[in-house]
Amino acid sequence: MPSTVIKRFTYDSKKARLYVTFLSGKVYAYLNVPESVYEEMKAALSKGKYLNEYVKGKYEFKAV
Repeated sequence: MPSTVIKRFTYDSKKARLYVTFLSGKVYAYLNVPESVYEEMKAALSKGKYLNEYVKGKYEFKAV
């Protein structure tokens, strides 16, 4: 199911970074994210809900 807020997301396993591109065009890198979180997000029915519940506020982030 397409997300209403997330355009795409990718994971860099060497840096443990989750990159999220929003429909607005903004891109954020979430730092020190375990690969298991990325895998769970891929499997989640709602990517936006998963991001809000399990990533935002739990991992440091920066605009890319």
